[in-house]
Amino acid sequence: MKTNKIAIVSVMLCFFCMGFVDLVGTASNYVKAEQGLTDTVANVLPSLVFFWFLIFSVPTSVLMNKIGKKNTVLLSLAVTALSLLLPIFGNSFPLMLVAFSLLGIGNTLMQTSLNPLMALVSGGENLASQLTFGQFIKAIASFMAPLIAGWGYKALIPTFGLDWRILFAIYFVVSIVATLLLWTTSIHEEQKAAGELPAVGTQFVNCFRLLGVPVVLLSFLGIMCHVGIDVGTNTTAPKLLIERTGMTLDEAGFATSLYFIFRTVGCLTGSYFLRVLKTRTFFIISICMMAAAMLLMGFGDTKMLLYAGIALVGYGNSNVFSMCFAQALTAMPEKQNEVSGLMIMGLFGGTIFPLLMGFASDAMGQIGAVLVMAIGVVYLFTYIKQLNR
Repeated sequence: MKTNKIAIVSVMLCFFCMGFVDLVGTASNYVKAEQGLTDTVANVLPSLVFFWFLIFSVPTSVLMNKIGKKNTVLLSLAVTALSLLLPIFGNSFPLMLVAFSLLGIGNTLMQTSLNPLMALVSGGENLASQLTFGQFIKAIASFMAPLIAGWGYKALIPTFGLDWRILFAIYFVVSIVATLLLWTTSIHEEQKAAGELPAVGTQFVNCFRLLGVPVVLLSFLGIMCHVGIDVGTNTTAPKLLIERTGMTLDEAGFATSLYFIFRTVGCLTGSYFLRVLKTRTFFIISICMMAAAMLLMGFGDTKMLLYAGIALVGYGNSNVFSMCFAQALTAMPEKQNEVSGLMIMGLFGGTIFPLLMGFASDAMGQIGAVLVMAIGVVYLFTYIKQLNR
């Protein structure tokens, strides 16, 4: 029992490290301001992070079959630590491109392997609720990022010369601690012998064939929309306040924190609601909140209306990933590694949405970005019929 508790703590700390990927919205806004970039160019940074989910998610599921879930998570932590180390030495656009690429690769490895590891450690009961609590831990790192960056921007320039990049130094230390804790924690997992595994090419083909299963394909698209709205709000919320209320970037940065605060609260309360409510009922409530948020963000012209919209989308979007992921995973429990790889590949939506939002906002202002996110909300309404409990 003692070992199991330690394992759960170590896995939850890894969920905290998983949240480091959400610093991309905050970082891209600072890079944009410092280097005078357009929205389209600045949005390349968060898009680049999530591009790697398309490339590495399925290979990671194959890698998990070979080296195990725990070792794959350890590899992801090592890559993440390296990505956080690089910006400490500079903030040039090429360096940030390399750092964000490594952050995306590390997070792809982590998200693909950590969710099945959570199912292994916890026994798999109430999986949607357990994954939601993991997302709550992840969200803590997410909403802390803009606060730490803003504090560094205002207070640390004269002392350390790192300004907002002190965020990377702090999260680098946390990633090292998480690596050491998981490495020294004993977690039993059964692995197939090398001879029992199909050829690598066959594993790839079998994995992609699962997209022919309707619930897997539709859950994959649902996760694409979820992460697109998540990354989109992360990057667009401050811009909405700057455009419509005349706030400075430093003042508007609170909007990102507000989004993650409500996403954090949503994950914490969602882990309870998913135990006492039908998944379908809670999903409908969540998507209705997101629809109201799109209206407020699209047409609100005061600080309070925009804050209300940002808060609603934060809470409403907080549990969509867990519900879609759990729906697919429980539909095919014998293919957990493969399904996990496909679901995490859906995080590629974090590349598509910001790019489209960048083009739309350059053409018609931030309402264009909101319209792109609204398309994702419309799709999630169609996903409701996939939830049968």
